[in-house]
Amino acid sequence: MALAAQKNREMFAIKKSYSIENGYPARRRSLVDDARFETLVVKQTKQSVLEEARQRSNDSECNPDILDFHQDDSSPYLEEPYTDSEHEADESNLEHKPRAAENNEEDKDQFLTEEEALLGQDIEQRGNELQNASLLARFRDGIGGLARVLKTVENYSGVINHVESRPSKDNGVQFDVLIRVEMTRQNLLLLIRSLRQSSSLAGVTLLQEETNSVSVKDPWFPRHASDLDNCNHLMTKYEPELDMNHPGFSDKEYRARRKMIAEIAFAYKYGQPIPHIEYVQTEIDTWNAVFGQVCDLAPKHACKEYNMIFENLKKEGIFRVGAVPQLQEMNDFLRRHTGFTLRPAAGLLTSRDFLASLAFRVFQSTQYVRHRTSPYHTPEPDCIHELLGHMPLLADPSFAQFSQEIGLASLGASDSEIEKLSTVYWFTVEFGLCKEKSQVKAYGAGLLSAYGELLHAISDKPEHRPFEPELTAVQPYQDQEYQPIYYVAESFEDAKEKFRRWVSDMSRPFEVRFNPHTERVEVLDSVDRLDALVSQMNLEMLHLTNAIKKLKAR
Repeated sequence: MALAAQKNREMFAIKKSYSIENGYPARRRSLVDDARFETLVVKQTKQSVLEEARQRSNDSECNPDILDFHQDDSSPYLEEPYTDSEHEADESNLEHKPRAAENNEEDKDQFLTEEEALLGQDIEQRGNELQNASLLARFRDGIGGLARVLKTVENYSGVINHVESRPSKDNGVQFDVLIRVEMTRQNLLLLIRSLRQSSSLAGVTLLQEETNSVSVKDPWFPRHASDLDNCNHLMTKYEPELDMNHPGFSDKEYRARRKMIAEIAFAYKYGQPIPHIEYVQTEIDTWNAVFGQVCDLAPKHACKEYNMIFENLKKEGIFRVGAVPQLQEMNDFLRRHTGFTLRPAAGLLTSRDFLASLAFRVFQSTQYVRHRTSPYHTPEPDCIHELLGHMPLLADPSFAQFSQEIGLASLGASDSEIEKLSTVYWFTVEFGLCKEKSQVKAYGAGLLSAYGELLHAISDKPEHRPFEPELTAVQPYQDQEYQPIYYVAESFEDAKEKFRRWVSDMSRPFEVRFNPHTERVEVLDSVDRLDALVSQMNLEMLHLTNAIKKLKAR
C-alpha cells in the first residue's frame, strides 16, 4: 500500500510541478520564483535523504566535515526506506570515494562520450576548477534510487543545483532524471564513471558542461508533436480548491467539474480526437456574456486581422450565441488556415512546456470555463480566453508564424532565456498592441478577451513603448492587475524582424527548423542536414523564379 502511495505521489509531482501543496509560500508566481523555490525544495530533500543514508550505512569513510542536517519527514523519497541488504548492495556498487573510482580509470575510458573525453583532456590544466554540468541519469525501476545518486554526488564534493524528472520513452527505463551539479572537473569525470557501476541505472550521460571546451550535444526538447505528451507540467497559480481568492473556492460543484475536465486533459495523447465537453447552461451563459462584449468592442479596438477572422468564425457558426465552441471544430478551422492544431491542457503550463508546443504549431488550450460569478475576468486562462483571445489570430498566417518562431527559439534554451522569451510572449501575444493607420489597436489575447483591460490599454493611463525585444524581455509584468506599460509594434512583420535579430544572439549553440512534411523539429548541426536544406531551398527558389518570369511574360 505504501509503495502504491509513493508511486502516486511521484506521478502527481511529475504532472503538477511547482505545486502549491509542496509549500510554495506566495500567490504571485513567476518563472524565476518557481525555479528558486524548486531549488530550495530539492536541497532540503537532498539533505534529508543524505542524513538518513548516513545513519543507516554507518559508513566510516563518510566525509566528517559535512554538516549534520535535520531530517524532514515530509520528503517524498523517505516514504519507503531501503532495507539494510538493499542499501549495502547499492553502497558497494555506487557510493565510492574518488580514490576508489580512480582505480578503474583506464578501464572506463572506452565508454566515455565525446564531451567526457574533452573534459578528461582538460583535467591536467584545470582539474581543480569548479564546473557547472548537467547529467542525465536513466532509472530502470522508478526514482527510488535517486537518494543514492545524490549521496554519491555529495561524496565527490558536488553541489546539486537542480533536479528534474520525466517519464522515459525508452524500453527498460522508467524515468529520465536531469541533475545539474557544480563540482571540480576531476571529480565530475570520476562521478560519471562511478554512477555507471550502479545496477539501478540504465545509463548516465554528460549533457551539458557550461564551458567553451565542451559542446552541448543533446539537450532534451520535443522533436515531434507526439513528444508533447511529456510536456504537460502545470505551474499552479490559482486553483479553485487551493486559493481562497479564486471565485470558485467555495463552490464544490465547480471544483469537481474543473477536476473532471483536468483529468480528461491529462489523459489525452497525441493523435487522439479532442474530447468533447458537454457544457452546462451556467457555462453557456458565461460564454454568451463575454462573447457579446467582444462583438461590441472588437470592431473598434481590435486589429483588422482579428476582426476579419472573427467574422469568418461567426459565418461558419463556430462563434455563436448559445454554444461554447468545441476545441475539435476550432482545431479543424485553424488547420485549414495556418496548420495550427490544438491539444487540451489541464491548466496553466510551465513556460518551457507551453512555448515548446508552439514550435510544432500546437496550441495547448484549456477546456474549462471561468466561474459564473466572474464572467468578465479570470485569474487564469480558461477556454473563453483561449477561444476569443488566441484562436482568431492563430488563423492569420503572419501571426501564426510569429508564434511558432517564439516556440522554436525556446527549444534547448537556458532557463534565463526561457524567462525572457515568456516575457516577450506576455507583452506581445497576450497583451500586445500594434499601430494601424496611426491608431493603436489590440492584438493580445489577454486584451481581446477582457474588455476592462482592453479599454485601459488603449487609454492615456498606461505608458506605451515601442516594441524592442531586448528591452521588452527584461520588463517586469503584472499578472493580477492592469499593466502599467504596454509595447506597441509597428506591424506583425516589423515585430517578427526585430524578434529574429534578437534571438540570433541567444546562447544556444545550434539552430533548429520545423519540417512541415515530417512534422519534426530538426537540429541543423551537420553538413548533411544543411546540404539537404540548401537543396530544398534551391528547388523552391527555382519555382519562385519561374513564377516571376511567367508573370512578367503576361
